[in-house]
Amino acid sequence: MRVVGKTDIGCVRRTNQDYIFYSLTPVGGFPDLFVVADGMGGHQAGDFASRYAVETLLDYIKKAKPDNLIRVLDRAIRYANKKVYEKAHADEGLRGMGTTIVAAYIEDGQLFVANVGDSRLYVLDSGINQVTEDHSYVADLMRAGQLTPEQARVHPQKNIITRAIGAVDDVKVDFFEMDLQKGDKILMCTDGLSNMVEDDVLYDIVANTYIEDVADELINEAKNNGGRDNISLIVIDPFDMEVSEC
Repeated sequence: MRVVGKTDIGCVRRTNQDYIFYSLTPVGGFPDLFVVADGMGGHQAGDFASRYAVETLLDYIKKAKPDNLIRVLDRAIRYANKKVYEKAHADEGLRGMGTTIVAAYIEDGQLFVANVGDSRLYVLDSGINQVTEDHSYVADLMRAGQLTPEQARVHPQKNIITRAIGAVDDVKVDFFEMDLQKGDKILMCTDGLSNMVEDDVLYDIVANTYIEDVADELINEAKNNGGRDNISLIVIDPFDMEVSEC
């Protein structure tokens, strides 16, 4: 298995409110772990929210009994939500902060995914398939048949999310699992990438670029298209026999 991850401030924002974590070695009871978070909030609150949520999640996982990993991940994300929520209400400077989170692990050829918010996980085989479902205003409109994907991409309220870590004192986490096939690749990213680069271009870059170069290629593409948000991603090749982290 090989993985590359990178985060970039983009072309417009003054701070980077994204945070990523990845490990091909065990984390607590997990054989590997990959996490992407996109913070929100004024001043430094978004930056703090994403980092604090991921660090709190990792702390919970490392201390938890590794009985049922899905249950552990659910509890870890909900614990992170509780801690972010409490911090936001204890510190006026952090009031209103929150973050998305998408987390995944791979075990015995199976991919397990959890998400809150609109950061995404895709699996790329012969095409690009979004595994997670966005918790956002425009995604709700699309599911109701009121917007097309093309309309959603340019909708003025596309950045409004309907579920986030730290917004309320408890949160529902969505879970997905699927069997991976040889040749599959995985892309996890914040909306600073998915909003700026069309799906067919994402697929072309990930499918046809060496993993050592794929993060820079994706970030450059997003920045060439305006880079209006922070850009963060993790790309995983689960069947590359060379074990490395880039």
